[in-house]
Amino acid sequence: MDFLVLKKSLLQRKEKDMFFIDRYYILLVVPALLLASFAQLKVSSAFAGYNKVRTLNGITGEMAARRILNSYGIYNVNIVPIPGKLTDHFDPRTNTVGLSHDVFYGSTVAAVGVAAHEIGHVIQHEVNYAPLKLREVMIPVTNFGSAVSMPMILLGIIFGWGPIIDLGIICFSLMAVFQLITLPVEFNASARALKILESEGILETKEENKGAKKVLSAAALTYVAALLVSAMQVLRLVMLYHRDDD
Repeated sequence: MDFLVLKKSLLQRKEKDMFFIDRYYILLVVPALLLASFAQLKVSSAFAGYNKVRTLNGITGEMAARRILNSYGIYNVNIVPIPGKLTDHFDPRTNTVGLSHDVFYGSTVAAVGVAAHEIGHVIQHEVNYAPLKLREVMIPVTNFGSAVSMPMILLGIIFGWGPIIDLGIICFSLMAVFQLITLPVEFNASARALKILESEGILETKEENKGAKKVLSAAALTYVAALLVSAMQVLRLVMLYHRDDD
């Protein structure tokens, strides 16, 4: 095959690939992204709504978090305010719970619910909750997979190395595996939080506890959506690069 014929073949392949890329992206990824956007809107709306509902006892997110830790005899965890909105997290490397400004200082149902959720992760860490430990192990593996997956797929395409493309897709799929492991971790942290808020009387009424549940349930949907987006991206790659196998 001379250069002109090869060039024409590559151009035809490129046009064909563009059609399939658009089709698979629209059919698989776009619906998942729409769900993710809906989930994010839902959690923002739920948090904003219950961030206006003040707790009857005036307890703030930081106070609730500290009270829960004390009730479990955990005194070596720092609770600090951090910038951003809904940036709350627990860092087991430094034993630090970072609460966003609205959560740390807010004496609202939303603030207390989110703070209790993060303390749920602390308790998971203390009791060696298996899915949390597995997720911690997966973090560097997932980061590595995300970094090398696209370069490997591109190299496989350029040089026509099918196994390299497959390996790249496997590396890319690690994100979906990570998201799958994240689901029980987040659901369990929320379940622990809601149980503690009621049993410890931190939120004093059924209405307050119901509001906290709505906020955390909305947050849980974002993790489901993230898993779906990752899974659809993997399926798209598989269909793109193996559609001609049969």
